[in-house]
Amino acid sequence: MKDNISISDSSKISLPVRNLIALLVAVAAGIFAFTEITGRLTSLENSRHIMEADLITKSDQKIVDQEQFLLLEILSTSQEKTDTEMHAMRNNTVELDRAMRDIQEMKATIEILKDKIRQNGGH
Repeated sequence: MKDNISISDSSKISLPVRNLIALLVAVAAGIFAFTEITGRLTSLENSRHIMEADLITKSDQKIVDQEQFLLLEILSTSQEKTDTEMHAMRNNTVELDRAMRDIQEMKATIEILKDKIRQNGGH
């Protein structure tokens, strides 16, 4: 039964100082690495929560957005009316051009008729 280890409050362990220092450095490195990893995870989680909060607040329509949408709709309707009027005016321009040509032809015909009346001895 020599393989049994008995541990009590009066047990003594002898350990070289070099091994003790190496053990302490290893434990300190482990604690430091754990602290760094925990800090990095916390930072990433906070960044994600902040980004989600910003995304949610940005996706909500605010009163200003609603007003801009309403103004955009009003301007769009006004633009459509203006386009319709411009098309109507374009047709009027064509009709006016046609009327001006007809008037020019009538003037020429009237001048011819006046010349014929003068030749026949009229006033």
